[in-house]
Amino acid sequence: MIKKTLAQIEKMVNGSKLDPQFSEVIIEGVSIDTRTMSPGNLYVPIIGETFNGHKFVDSAIQNGAKAVLWADNEPNPPISIPVIYVEDTLLALQTLAKNYRDELSIKVVGITGSNGKTTTKDMVSSVLSTTLRVQKTEGNLNNHIGLPLTILRLKEDTEVAVLEMGMSARGEIEFLTRLARPDVAVITNIGESHMLDLGSREGIAEAKLEIVVGLAKDGVLIYHGDEPLLSNRVKNMDISTITFGETSQNNLFPTEVKQESERTSFSINIKEDKNFYIPVLGKHNVNNAMAAIAVARHFQLDWDDIENGLRQIKITNMRLELIEGRGGVKLINDAYNASPLSMKAAINLIHDLQSDGKKVVVLGDMLELGDMEMEYHEEIGRFIQPEKVDYVLTFGTLGEYIAKGAKENFDEDRVFAFQDKNMLIDKLMNLLYEGDILLVKGSRGMKLEEVIFAFKK
Repeated sequence: MIKKTLAQIEKMVNGSKLDPQFSEVIIEGVSIDTRTMSPGNLYVPIIGETFNGHKFVDSAIQNGAKAVLWADNEPNPPISIPVIYVEDTLLALQTLAKNYRDELSIKVVGITGSNGKTTTKDMVSSVLSTTLRVQKTEGNLNNHIGLPLTILRLKEDTEVAVLEMGMSARGEIEFLTRLARPDVAVITNIGESHMLDLGSREGIAEAKLEIVVGLAKDGVLIYHGDEPLLSNRVKNMDISTITFGETSQNNLFPTEVKQESERTSFSINIKEDKNFYIPVLGKHNVNNAMAAIAVARHFQLDWDDIENGLRQIKITNMRLELIEGRGGVKLINDAYNASPLSMKAAINLIHDLQSDGKKVVVLGDMLELGDMEMEYHEEIGRFIQPEKVDYVLTFGTLGEYIAKGAKENFDEDRVFAFQDKNMLIDKLMNLLYEGDILLVKGSRGMKLEEVIFAFKK
């Protein structure tokens, strides 16, 4: 993590008014949250729509902050701790991260896409870590605040940083990529997430492609080649590319995929003599794995290291997470987020899984889909195959449209719509027995992990 004197910090953030007696004081690390403050940190109080971090400076000091940035127009600066004054604390945080990034001798992999960003980040990190010193985005620190914090946590001897880049509007990815300056950019796919803000899949594709703005001159773009919204735009760009996808038009494509009970195995066209295993459910994750393979080959990793890295990946929680539940029920927790693309991928997984027991899906609202949200939800209901799924339960106002679509193919006594989560759980209690499989998926705001918690051992 960043370790600098306050004189250096003042210069890096374009700050002022640091008392000269504190010039050689050294800070280690940066925090914007007093609850996670570590002794020696620089505290950066961020101002949001409903909060002002300046009000918590006393807590920051009590928890070990060694110095603080302070907005010029904020009253009552602390007197018991070194203070550097800045015009805007968020801008200062971002400027500090940019200048620190420019000092580091490091390679950067930037990852964006509508779905699969976090899983791909985890896969890339796991594979590269077999031979290189790697750090990756922690949790969901992937926006205009989180990415600077991630960069400031990088160690000076780190060789590769794997950085996730999220967005909800045009210009956000461009800002992040200019800050991170990736050597490798990855676009996992283009879906319908953020349709409310961007209006169309075309708008989403253009927003994701902003990642190439900060790409190094000798960098490479790795992207889903089966998506014409990407391939039609990329062909007009003067950049090196590697494509992955299901079809043989791509540089990397699978020649065989097997969905097993607790893992997925596959082989690819450029190394057909080797079988790869990922301890993750879902054939769609083969695309994410191929993106990771493409990154690894760009960094000249050998095939054995790539194979070992994929075998030992640890995926961030609530992303097709397989859990052994009470009474021998198998739980698949995919409650972190949802879009039509990821919802269909999870349903395909349930279609493919072999089970002697029942297969039950609980699907919640997909948010931020814009004017077509009802149609998207009905389409998901129609997508579920009644011969491969026994019961469909939905939760939420939009979830009722999933149920409506499902009833076009299912008998009504196999489809249930709920607005009350406890009533949904009670229904599941009467449905599920040993050997059954339960998939739970919905947007983050639906908090459907609470359904999983009710059945965990």
